[in-house]
Amino acid sequence: MSETARRQQAIAAAAKAGVDALVITHLPDVRWLCGFTGSNAALVLPVSSRLRPVLVTDGRYTAQAKSEARGVKVVIAPKAAAIAASEWAAKSRLRRCGFDEGNTTVAALKQMQAALPGKLRRGFFAPIGSLVSTLRWVKDKQEISRMRAAAALGCRLFDTIFDHIVPGASEAEVSLALEYNARVAGATEMSFPSIVASGPRSALPHGRASSARLPRRGFVTLDFGVVLDGYCSDMTRTVHLGRASAEERRVYEAVLEAQEAGVAAVRPGISGGDVDEAARSVLRRARLDKWFTHSTGHGVGLEIHEGPRLAAGQTQKLEPGMVVTIEPGVYLPGKFGVRIEDMVLVTQTGAEILTPSTRAWIEL
Repeated sequence: MSETARRQQAIAAAAKAGVDALVITHLPDVRWLCGFTGSNAALVLPVSSRLRPVLVTDGRYTAQAKSEARGVKVVIAPKAAAIAASEWAAKSRLRRCGFDEGNTTVAALKQMQAALPGKLRRGFFAPIGSLVSTLRWVKDKQEISRMRAAAALGCRLFDTIFDHIVPGASEAEVSLALEYNARVAGATEMSFPSIVASGPRSALPHGRASSARLPRRGFVTLDFGVVLDGYCSDMTRTVHLGRASAEERRVYEAVLEAQEAGVAAVRPGISGGDVDEAARSVLRRARLDKWFTHSTGHGVGLEIHEGPRLAAGQTQKLEPGMVVTIEPGVYLPGKFGVRIEDMVLVTQTGAEILTPSTRAWIEL
């Protein structure tokens, strides 16, 4: 789908929301709508065809904006892009502009309002939620291709990391090896600070890599992803150093069964809550559900955490083109933890795993 088609989607949604323009300041939304990747940008997207969309940025990005931004007028301003965009919207006789209150701070909104003539400040900006971000939940063919590539790179990194997972190595050293190999392979950056948590620290769901040494016997959880062509990947595997106990094997097999049940539940029309329940019910039967302390998954795309959420009570239905994670885990404080995660594409008839690296038991 072209940026023009995406803008038409957003314009239709804006018109339905009752505003005559969108002032978009969330950078992933700006990128999705026009292709610009700079760190200071705002996009004004009028509903009326009499006005062209306008990308506002600063002088650092003059050449980059002209090269990247497609189908929009580029305005270079010596001030914060959101403020300059607000001024442009007011001068263009727009009277009601929608903004994403979930990605706009109170301070930023006050600055945007202060840039308006006094008579326009009341009611000029209308909160309309994450309108553009929600459109991004369903990926087009080009986006899916890029996400396949990012996911495949993540799998290759996992398949080549075992030489670094040895007793006595630090978690930080394993994380560094992941990141080094990712950058050499073409990744722009990691999707998030890599989680490498070993031994008792594997019971920390977000145990970022530390100076702790890998034990002679125990679990090592690796949760990581890469950014490739702007799109994120995300996967988790848990391996075991040395000979495992019966309890460790039992917990691992239960988490694997839960993860497979969650993946099997993914299909168009099912709710995020029902996918969560499919995974959670397995751990409930194994009497481990009290140690599953987070949601089953989330959307992935230009951001590592997007909608939809796969969690208890979520009624949002899955649609073809959505990419979500399935990542149940069990965390026994002071003992160990296990998590297994895949990226899953919702297809017309079911689901496709984008991160097919083995989830089978690995004992090193």
